[in-house]
This record gives sequence, structure tokens and C-alpha cells, in this order.
Amino acid sequence: MQDLGKMLLGLGLLLALIGAVILAAARFGLPLGRLPGDISYKGKNVSFYFPLGTSIVISVVLSAILYLISRLRR
Repeated sequence: MQDLGKMLLGLGLLLALIGAVILAAARFGLPLGRLPGDISYKGKNVSFYFPLGTSIVISVVLSAILYLISRLRR
């Protein structure tokens, strides 16, 4: 049970760190959420937004971070 508690605490700290990075990116004017490739449609009665470009960038960054962490743990 102690390992589960440590894992949940680590996951919470990781989420807090990701949130802080996103807030810092917004403060410095990085266009997360408005990148080329983000799909946006505004019709008469409906609007649709899918951040495809932003999702790809976040995925690449997280993959690189997790790869580096796994290499350091070996």
C-alpha cells in the first residue's frame, strides 16, 4: 500500500508541474492552444475546437521527458 501512495503522490506532483509549465507558457506568450494545425470551426449555431497541433507538441515533449527519465533510472 505504501508503494501506491508514493506513486499517487508522484503523479500529483507531476500534474502540478505540468500545470505550472502551462501557466508559465501562457504568461510568456507561447501560443499553446493556437498553434498551426489546431482545428477551429465556428458556424452559425455551433463551434468546434480540436487542438491537434498542440496535442502533438505536448505528446512529443512528454515522450522525450519520459524517455530521459527511463534512461536515467537504468
